[in-house]
Amino acid sequence: GALLNLSVSDHGWSDSLLLSWDEPEGGVEGYSLALSSLGSGTLLQNGSAGPNITSFWFHGLTPGMRYEIEVTATLACMETTRQTVTAQTSPSPVRNLSLSSGGSSAMLHASWAHAHGQRDGYHLALYHSSSQTLVRNASILPNTSTFLFDGLLAGSEYALKVNTLAGSGQASTSIHQWTAPSIPTQLRLSPGSTTSLVASWAGAAGAAWLHLVLHNLLTQTVTTTLSARRGLTSYTFQHLHPGTQYWLGLSATAGPYTVGGPNATAWTYPLSPGNVTLSSAEEQSSLQARWSTPVGERDFYLVTLREAEDGTPTRNISVGGDNTHVTFHGLSPGKQYSVQVTAVAGPYRASARSTAAWTQPLAPSGVSVSSQGNPYSLLASWEEAVGEGYMLALSPTEHPLKNSSLLRGVTNFTYEGLRPGTLYTFEVSTVAGPYTSSPQRIINWTYPLPLEQLTLSNQGHSTSLQASWGAASTGSTGYTGTLWETKSQEQVRNITVGKNWTNVTFEDLVPGRQYTLEMAAMAGPYRSPVQSATDWTYPLAPASVTLTNTRRPLGLSAFWDKTAGDVDQFHLQLYSKSHPMQRNISVGPNTHNFTFLGLSPGIQYFLKVTVLAGPYRSSSHFATEWTYPLSLANVSVQPGRRPQELHVSWAESGSGRDHFVQLSVAESLSIIKNVSVPRGVTQLDLEGLVPGSRYRVEIISQAGPHRTSSQTAIGYTVPLPPVSLRASPVGTAWALAVRWETPPGQRDGYLLSMHEEGSSSPARNLEAGKDSTNVTLTRLAPGTCYLVGIWAVAGPYRSLPKNVTGCTVPAAPTNLTLTNPGSSSELYTCWNKPPGRRDHYRVILYSLSTQSRERVQTLGPDAQNISWSHLEAGSRFAVQVTAVKGSLEASSSNVTQWTYPLAPANLSLGSPSASALQASWAATGRGAEGYVVDVYDTASSFRVGRVVLGRDARSHIFRNLSPGTCYSMAVRTTAGPFHASTSNLTHCTREYDAVLA
Repeated sequence: GALLNLSVSDHGWSDSLLLSWDEPEGGVEGYSLALSSLGSGTLLQNGSAGPNITSFWFHGLTPGMRYEIEVTATLACMETTRQTVTAQTSPSPVRNLSLSSGGSSAMLHASWAHAHGQRDGYHLALYHSSSQTLVRNASILPNTSTFLFDGLLAGSEYALKVNTLAGSGQASTSIHQWTAPSIPTQLRLSPGSTTSLVASWAGAAGAAWLHLVLHNLLTQTVTTTLSARRGLTSYTFQHLHPGTQYWLGLSATAGPYTVGGPNATAWTYPLSPGNVTLSSAEEQSSLQARWSTPVGERDFYLVTLREAEDGTPTRNISVGGDNTHVTFHGLSPGKQYSVQVTAVAGPYRASARSTAAWTQPLAPSGVSVSSQGNPYSLLASWEEAVGEGYMLALSPTEHPLKNSSLLRGVTNFTYEGLRPGTLYTFEVSTVAGPYTSSPQRIINWTYPLPLEQLTLSNQGHSTSLQASWGAASTGSTGYTGTLWETKSQEQVRNITVGKNWTNVTFEDLVPGRQYTLEMAAMAGPYRSPVQSATDWTYPLAPASVTLTNTRRPLGLSAFWDKTAGDVDQFHLQLYSKSHPMQRNISVGPNTHNFTFLGLSPGIQYFLKVTVLAGPYRSSSHFATEWTYPLSLANVSVQPGRRPQELHVSWAESGSGRDHFVQLSVAESLSIIKNVSVPRGVTQLDLEGLVPGSRYRVEIISQAGPHRTSSQTAIGYTVPLPPVSLRASPVGTAWALAVRWETPPGQRDGYLLSMHEEGSSSPARNLEAGKDSTNVTLTRLAPGTCYLVGIWAVAGPYRSLPKNVTGCTVPAAPTNLTLTNPGSSSELYTCWNKPPGRRDHYRVILYSLSTQSRERVQTLGPDAQNISWSHLEAGSRFAVQVTAVKGSLEASSSNVTQWTYPLAPANLSLGSPSASALQASWAATGRGAEGYVVDVYDTASSFRVGRVVLGRDARSHIFRNLSPGTCYSMAVRTTAGPFHASTSNLTHCTREYDAVLA
């Protein structure tokens, strides 16, 4: 068949296909078209076209789908020719394509929605927009709907083209997007000049645009806004204000993204002040700095004042940026200064300096003019003053002015060849630049020449000195002098006299004192070298010169009063008219007494005291005195021949006149005798004194008006013995009471001596007071005789003795007993021997039962017992033993005892009735104390009755006995504790009387 030359195109439509063909030769009647899915053969569309039609659109197709189109041409000859062609619709582009950085400066995220239809896959192409460079090329599966691009440039625009592939067809969708910009770093803002700031930064490639905003911080306004393309790293801001602080803000922009960047502040350089000047201010030591305000701004001005000489800053002052002047006070006078005014804007400064200016100088201080002790020159000196130098002027009143100029650093100047003792005026001014200080003016004198021929003399006066001198040959204003005490260096008097004086007298001075006068010529405040002279005032003679005695040691003491004034020494001259020897003694000025020793006693001496002061002397009147005579030695006072006398003796020594023997009672010291004895007599008897008295004797030796007492001698007259001496025993105390009567006179006491007769023991001594008239001698032996002697005692002396004998009472016997040896007619007596002595014992036996005489026995002193016989039976006796010593006795206490009684005789019993028994008996001897009658029941031996009867009873009837009962009965004689009984007799009572009847 004829070829149709089928061709299919979509003409950019993804849901349509345009089928075109060539009309075959010979023409056709028409065409039929069938569209079916490739592979499945499913008819999807069909159509027809008439002749002359060479194309056909299939619409409503699925994009990207492969189709098979069959074209059947009906030829004129009714023949058909078929031809098949395959075609594929173009794919649809993706929908909702997006490209986002997500804030990232290095990544872009692509995403899309799948389009309707079929596709084989996707092809992504990422281009860098500005360079049109393909950055990334990727083919991805048809089901993928996202893709991440990384490693991109910050702040760059990218174009993404997404091709949907379907066969050879493709559908593209494009999108543009930016990566987020990166922030520039290292932003710096620095001044380029006073009107420009240079901004620089790093890392600017990460932004498409940089936006710079410059703020004036002073005015808070935006000065400049600038947008710069990528790659710019610096920018200079022009036409700014000098000295102003600016703030620069930087931001980065890339497409829709803007990122704030760093900021920086900086100042433009300030302009330096203009017309800086430094000039003197109105106040002293002040300078004022002035300047004109430059264009622009500044924070403040720093005004620095410097010393022009070495540039050392001395003051720094900060003032506001609007100020145009400042004043410096309290500067050093006379110094050159310069000022530097610095405009300060932030860290930047712009300075301008002034020319140098001087402060007004001060006149030098401490100005002095001194003669230095030289009469012909003056040394001017001053303290260093600040300045360039000094102007000096010296002008004496009668001489022309002397001017001098000195450079700085000199602080003294010596003027030579001046006139001594002359007043000069010195002026000194400080020079500093164009200024000269007011002068410091001082006056002073040249040193005067010393005076000549100075003398000092007392001219015989004791309280004045006259000074004289020659007048000075050159100038002076007068003379001055000081009078000193030479020794103490104490100032006494100051004088100042006129230049015409040549002498002066000092009055009211101290006598005898050495003075030194120092004098000098005066010229103003200065004195010439001192000239001195010395002399003593005339001393005064000693006053109240006395000469007095000293006894121990023997000598004369000279005393004198120190008169007014001074003394170098005292000279003492002592002599006696009766002795050729003379004493010369010199003593110190502070001595006012002196004792001459080794002088003869009892001699009259004469004394003269001379005062020495320097070369001068003055003597006192004579004083006289006697030395004390020596006291008599070996003064002895002894009792005289009688108790009313004393014998006084002594030994003479030395010179003297009469002696006086003075007697006084020692206790009262009152003189009772004063006896004058001529020289040569050495003993004296004093009579009519009181015996036993203590006397004091002094012997007075006289020489001139003086007396010397001997050593006091004590003596006693012999006392008289006591009278009416007697001694008697004191009761039974074995003591003796000695009594006497007081004799006439005095005594110190009594001495008693007691000696036991017949004993070889030494005597016993004791003392009694002078007023005693009795003494009791105790602890003596009983029954002993003693020889008692007594003396009155006065001092060491005793009276004649008085003696008496006295005996003590003997001791009574002790433990006296009277015992019965068992006899009715004998008793035995014994006792203990008492202490002491006795002449004998007297023993007396008394009968207490009868009135018979006592029996007395005398026994020897050593007897201790005695037996008594032939006594009455049954009697009571008492015995007493007495120790006898002379007329003195001591008796024991009485003791008693009984002799044994005799038993009754002739006992008989009878029964006077049936119930009674009668006993009868006869007494034996002279009696007994009583009788005891006992009756016993014979059968039972039981005692049925007892009766005690008196000594006169001779019978007794016992009644109420049992009739017809036998009884035994005995009768006992009693005498004290002793008894004697009859033998028992038995007898029966009668039967009842009725029975008998």
